[in-house]
Amino acid sequence: MDKIELKPAYSTVEIPGKCLKCLAEQEYGDCLRKLLRGEEGKKELEERFEALLSLLNSSELAKLRDETERYLADGKEVKLMIKMVDGKPKYKVKAD
Repeated sequence: MDKIELKPAYSTVEIPGKCLKCLAEQEYGDCLRKLLRGEEGKKELEERFEALLSLLNSSELAKLRDETERYLADGKEVKLMIKMVDGKPKYKVKAD
């Protein structure tokens, strides 16, 4: 599975943003719909689904959301990268 990148952003008058949890929930829902429709690349979708579900159920989610929001408050662009390593998700926050 390729890494998953979630890019949270603050909402402004012109641009609607989403927090990390909202993005993960949205991606999770999209993945579930694709799986239920039986779309191509089922193994890849299953791995993506499992990684997103892991994040949503993780005790680290609140800490990761707080971290990304601190970077956003400083005016930085942020992304959370999720990669499965030995069947377990690894999270990395990157700010530019």
